[in-house]
Amino acid sequence: MQNSGVEATRLSDAPMRPIKVWSPELDIRVTDDGVMYIEQTKPLPPYPDRITEPLLAYAERHPDKTLFAQRDEDDNWRHLTYADAVVKIRALGQFLLDAGLSSERPLAILSGNDIEHALLTLAAIHVGIPSAAISPAYSLVSQDFARLKEVFATINPGMIYAADEQPFAKAIAAVAGPDTRTIFGKNAPSEAQAIKTALATEPTNAVDAAFARVTPDTVAKFLFTSGSTGSPKAVINTHRMICSNQVMAREAFAYFKDEPPILLSWAPWHHTAAGNKEFFIPIFNGGTFYIDDGNPTPKGIEKTVRNLKDVSTTWYFNVPKGYEALIPHLERDEQLRNTFFKDLKMLWYAGAAMAQHTWDDLERLSAQTLGQKVLLATGLGATETAPGCLFCTWPVTTAGNVGLPCYGVKLKLVPLDGKLDARVKGPNITPGYWNAPELTAKAFDGEGYYCFGDALRLADPDDVSAGFFFDGRTAENFKLDTGTWVSTGALRTGFINHFGPLVQDIAIAGADQAYLAALVFPNFHELHRISGLGSDALPHVLFSHPAVVAEYQDKLKSLAKTATGSSTLIRKIVLMYPPLSLDAGEVTDKGSVNQRKVLQLRADTVEAIYNDTAETISI
Repeated sequence: MQNSGVEATRLSDAPMRPIKVWSPELDIRVTDDGVMYIEQTKPLPPYPDRITEPLLAYAERHPDKTLFAQRDEDDNWRHLTYADAVVKIRALGQFLLDAGLSSERPLAILSGNDIEHALLTLAAIHVGIPSAAISPAYSLVSQDFARLKEVFATINPGMIYAADEQPFAKAIAAVAGPDTRTIFGKNAPSEAQAIKTALATEPTNAVDAAFARVTPDTVAKFLFTSGSTGSPKAVINTHRMICSNQVMAREAFAYFKDEPPILLSWAPWHHTAAGNKEFFIPIFNGGTFYIDDGNPTPKGIEKTVRNLKDVSTTWYFNVPKGYEALIPHLERDEQLRNTFFKDLKMLWYAGAAMAQHTWDDLERLSAQTLGQKVLLATGLGATETAPGCLFCTWPVTTAGNVGLPCYGVKLKLVPLDGKLDARVKGPNITPGYWNAPELTAKAFDGEGYYCFGDALRLADPDDVSAGFFFDGRTAENFKLDTGTWVSTGALRTGFINHFGPLVQDIAIAGADQAYLAALVFPNFHELHRISGLGSDALPHVLFSHPAVVAEYQDKLKSLAKTATGSSTLIRKIVLMYPPLSLDAGEVTDKGSVNQRKVLQLRADTVEAIYNDTAETISI
C-alpha cells in the first residue's frame, strides 16, 4: 500500500489514540563512583497474597463472563466462564492433592496452550502445588530428549499432562519414573488417565485448607531458562512475584481498571512473557483470553488472521516476527484492519528486536484505519522478574525504548566496560533457581540486586525520565585482535534498521579476529520477492541468486560508509539457515538474540568465515 507524500505527512501527524496510563515520577541517586539508583516516588499499591484471589472475586462478580476461549474440533469458539473455571479448578485441585503432588513432586505440562493447560496450571496454583510448562519441542522435535531429561532431573515431576497421548508417548517413556502419573486431554490409555476423569473429582475441604496454607512465598510455578550456556535452570516463581507484577502492570496500563482487557495470543506459556504476563492479565483485571491456534509462520499466520477477524482485542502482544508476518495481511485486508484496530489501545512487543520499518508500518496502518495512531509499547524483563521490570508506555518515535522501572522496582545501573549494567530489586524478583544455590548466588550482587546481564543507555543523556534503550548483553561485548571493544547491541540495532525487511536478526562475530562479520538470518519472503523464485526454492538457491546477492551487497556497502572504525565496520555477512531457535536458546526469553549461544551452536560457520571457506557477501 503506497501513500502520496501528502497522505504520508498527514498520517505521520496523526494524533495518538487516547489511553489512560501511568505518570512516572522518579527518585534518582548517583554515587561518587557513578552507580545510578532509580525508582518511582509513588509506592506500589497493595497486591493479593495468592494468585487465585482475584479469580474467585471476579467469579462472584460476573460468573457468566468468558475467562478463556479457544477453537474446538469443529472450529467453533469454546468458552470457559469464570464460574465454570472455579468449579473445574477446585475439582482438579482435589485431583492433584489426591495424587500426592507437592513442590518436591510438581506437575509437568508438556503440550502447548489450551484450556485444560490453563485449568491445570490454575488448579495447582490454587492448592499450593507448583507446575512447570515445558517447551513442546523438547518432546516433539528432540530425538534423544536430552533437554527434557535435564528438566525432569531438576524438578522431579510427580505427574505429567499432555493434550494428546500419542505424539508425546515416546518422550514420556523416556523420562517418566515408575511412580510418575500421567493425564491426557485425549487418547488416554485408560479412563483413569483422562482429563475428564480428573475433572469429575469431587472437591473436599482439603482444597480450601490447601488454599488457606498458600502464602506469598509459596512456589507457584517453575519456568525454565538456560541463559547463554548450560542446562535449563528452573526459575522459582512465587505467588508474591506474580501478584506484585500484575499490579505493576495494571498501574502502568491504567485503562485496565476501567476496561477489562481482551487478549488474543499464540505466544507459548512455557515462556515468561506469555505464561506469566499475558496469562494472568485477564485473571487480575476481569478480562478475557482468546487462545490463538496460529503462529508467525506462513500457515500459522492464516489462522491468526482468521481469529483476529473474530476478536477485537484491547491489548495485543506479539514478537516482532509476528508483527512482520501480520502486516502484509493488514495491508490488503480491510476487514481485518478494521476489526484489529477497532478497540485496540496498546500494541505490546517483546523487547529489543523490533525493526524500525515494522514500527513505522504499524503506526501508519493504525492511522489509516482510525485517523489515530495506536500506542506501541514495550519494556524490559526476564524469567527471573515475573517478567515486567521496566515499561515504556508513552509515545516515542523510534523502536527500542524499554522505559522506566515499574512501581515497586528499584533499578541499579553500574558502569561496566563503558556500559551501564542493569540490575533490579523488588517483590517481583525470584528468590533463585530450584536446587541450584551456586547459580542463585551468582545471579545477585552484594546488595541483593538481580543482575540481568543486560546493558542500558539513556534515551536522553540529559533526562532520565525519557527512559532507556536496551544496549546489548554485557557478557556479549568482545574485543577485536587489536584490543578494540565491540558493542554488539548498538551494532545489531543499526544493522537491522539499515537492512530493513531484508533481515530478521543477526549475530555478530569477530572476537579476537581482525574484522567483524555477521551471521544474517534473512526474511525469506523478501528473498522470494527479489529472486522471483517460488516458495519451494531451497535456501541455498535463494542465497546464491544474483539479485539477492546484489541487494545484500549494496546494503552492506552503504552501511560501511557509516562506520566510524573497525569496531563498527562489518566486512562480511553469511546468510543463515535454519532460522534462530528459541528452544535451542538462540533467542532469550526477552526476545533478543543470544549472541553467545548462536555463535556457539554455529561455530563451524564462524570458523569458515575467517578461514575464507564460507559463501560470504563482502564489501
